Amino acid sequence: MFGLSELAVILIVVIAVLAAKKLPDLARSAGKSARVFKTEARAMKNEEIEPSGRATGTAGGGNRP
Repeated sequence: MFGLSELAVILIVVIAVLAAKKLPDLARSAGKSARVFKTEARAMKNEEIEPSGRATGTAGGGNRP
């Protein structure tokens, strides 16, 4: 009857037709999420490389003298 590739194309077309109004919002959200993920990954990498030997972002706030 239908192969896997034909079913995939039909599914993509149906989703695009039914969710056409939501696609721009979905793409915008995916882009924002990717940017936040990239920024956080860079921040974590920079914390690991920091020469002082301690993390800069403490969750508990810590006791500073």
